Amino acid sequence: MHIEEYLVSGKELSSIKRERNIPNTYINIPSSKIEEYEANGWQIDKKLKHSHKMQKKKPMDQIFKNQVWLTFCNLGFQQMNKDSDFILTCPSEPSWEQSIDVFAADEETALCIQCYSTEEINKKSNFIKEIHTIGEKKRTIITTLNKSFPNKKLKVKFIFATQNYNLSSQDRKALNSFDIEHFDEEILEYYSELSKHLGPASRYQLLGSLFENQKIEGIENITPAIKGAMGGHTYYSFSIEPEKLLKLGYVLHRNNANKNSMPAYQRIIKKNRLTQVQEFVNTGGFFPNSIVINIDTKSKGLRFDMSDLQEKNSVSKLGMLHLPKKYKSIYIIDGQHRLYGYSGSEYRTTNSVPVVAFLDLKKAEQVKLFMEINENQKAVSKNLRNTLNSDLLWSSSSFIDQRRALSLKIAQSLGEERDSSLYNRVIIGENSKTPQCCITIDTIKSAIDKSNFLTTFNKKNEIIVHGTFDKGTNDSTYDILFPFLLECFNYISRKSNQEWLKGESDTGILTINVGIYSIILIINDIVNHLLSLQKIAPVYDALEDFIDKVEYYLEPVVKYFNSLSSKDKVELRTSYGGNGKTKYWRKLQRAIALEKPDFEPLGYADYWENNQKKFNEESFKMIRDIETLLKQDFEEKLYSTYGENWFINGVPKNVYDSATKLAADKNYVNKDSEVQAWDCLHLINYRDIALFGSNWRDLFEKNYTKPGEEKLGGGKKAKTEWMQKLNGIRNQNFHEYSVTVEEHDFLLELKQWLLA
Repeated sequence: MHIEEYLVSGKELSSIKRERNIPNTYINIPSSKIEEYEANGWQIDKKLKHSHKMQKKKPMDQIFKNQVWLTFCNLGFQQMNKDSDFILTCPSEPSWEQSIDVFAADEETALCIQCYSTEEINKKSNFIKEIHTIGEKKRTIITTLNKSFPNKKLKVKFIFATQNYNLSSQDRKALNSFDIEHFDEEILEYYSELSKHLGPASRYQLLGSLFENQKIEGIENITPAIKGAMGGHTYYSFSIEPEKLLKLGYVLHRNNANKNSMPAYQRIIKKNRLTQVQEFVNTGGFFPNSIVINIDTKSKGLRFDMSDLQEKNSVSKLGMLHLPKKYKSIYIIDGQHRLYGYSGSEYRTTNSVPVVAFLDLKKAEQVKLFMEINENQKAVSKNLRNTLNSDLLWSSSSFIDQRRALSLKIAQSLGEERDSSLYNRVIIGENSKTPQCCITIDTIKSAIDKSNFLTTFNKKNEIIVHGTFDKGTNDSTYDILFPFLLECFNYISRKSNQEWLKGESDTGILTINVGIYSIILIINDIVNHLLSLQKIAPVYDALEDFIDKVEYYLEPVVKYFNSLSSKDKVELRTSYGGNGKTKYWRKLQRAIALEKPDFEPLGYADYWENNQKKFNEESFKMIRDIETLLKQDFEEKLYSTYGENWFINGVPKNVYDSATKLAADKNYVNKDSEVQAWDCLHLINYRDIALFGSNWRDLFEKNYTKPGEEKLGGGKKAKTEWMQKLNGIRNQNFHEYSVTVEEHDFLLELKQWLLA
């Protein structure tokens, strides 16, 4: 039987597609066999006249194979295997055969895909046997396919598609040695989503990745162009049919599908925006601004046949440009929506789009150009900018920027590596936030920056403080710090798995921004403590030689998380802002210190001395008494100077207006009482009054200059700073805030001075 008899295309392809989309299997059985089928997992779908229609969910492996099949079908491959019993045979070797789970082909390419799924999340793989079987049969498979399609010169690629597997290093090495691609569920999801946005044009993105630098047959690659120079770079300006650029072009979307092409910098295509562009194009609309690209020639340059017609004094040159006829030879820096707006349009071959093409830009230069273009258009989000900066600043001449890139890279890796318990929990690039994926890159970066892990530098690249894990370069430091943090997080997730899985849902308090921030700081405290005891040397020791010592101090943190009451969880979950982060972190310090008395990090004792609210009641009474004094004394002094009109003439207009309005509002609500405007002043208003006009010199300087500050520079504003500080303490929420020792001493000083 010929191979094409096992394949479907056209209308038949659409029919099979509908069938594979159905998650259940259906059969009709006699009513007498219902119990027998129900015992085997079947359920009644519909009662018929003489029988029953039964349904059963398809097995997981079958569902996954169908998902993979549908993904490649939606990518625009014209021929696919009809069913799962697709077996390739070799006429010259009767005993030879190879089953293929998913087969996809177009006019130029053929893909052979093997599918493996497991219900165990993140299961470590062992596919050595399967990989070697395919690897050793590759040549025969390719020969057989080319004989089966004599009118095509197929490029053949082999893919291992997996679901829930964490590929082992041995498997990765084996796949690489046989030139077999690995697609996990994230990569498959990327292409599935891309096909929803782009339709068949999404296939070009896939082919660019699979057949990078391989020749594209039958494409016209010569175009009239102008050659020029800009910013120290060679560039070409030309127009080209969108269909050609779609084949040659590649968009570096920030996702796992492009891991090997990092740094990737493009936002994922937005479907709504693309639909608008497509509608605009199909109604005759056009874009006069140029698509910006980079042509990657591997430093070989491009052939440019200069025209005989040239302007002598012009820097620019006219000629015919020979574009490379290779997949993934052109990177779209700006204009992906404009370009993909032509996919599926009747204008994709009859229109042309203007292009500015740079030559052999380094990836970092592409990222920088992308960011500069978008700075003046649609702003690059902070999270995407952080994602890009981890690549852009990695080799910066500034050591400050280098370490910034390092902390960003670690944050990304914690969210992207399957071995990490924070896998898919960190918002990377422009990925959407979910209750589980809710931790920002900036949160992790800020915590690492606040820690002592990395060396700090001044602007002259001079070392200020050596980092506890810093080995001098980004690469060598990453190689020890990332695995260390990964192990620490994995330890906590194993020991507090129920709380770890919640994220922001169900009052989760662990895998949220403030929780992850505080955990990094507590890990830093533990490292500093062990260093002070000379028990570890992270820069020199192997991770396995000291991780248990760190986990010894992390154990009380785990116990703390596992024993929290609902009230405690609410308090931690609502720890907002800088003070909230500090409170959360200090509580983790206390959890360790209560079990390990030798653990006393820098600032720990002072914090709890200042945060036990033991000064609150006395402090509030002192503030109330001082405020009462100011109200009475200021009124007497103003009345003695300004007479009956003291309130209008003696206070600034803004104070007068706000107090009068507040009094009017209160009187309107409560008509049985008469509130005076003077009763509606805020504490800070007394300073405003003291500074108004000549009031300070004439009325207040003598009595309200603190003893010892008579000759203080800065005039009346400096001498009334104590009022500003008093107002700051007064405005705190005394139910939440704890008056510090320093603030309490300050209030005692004011009391002894003003109320003695």
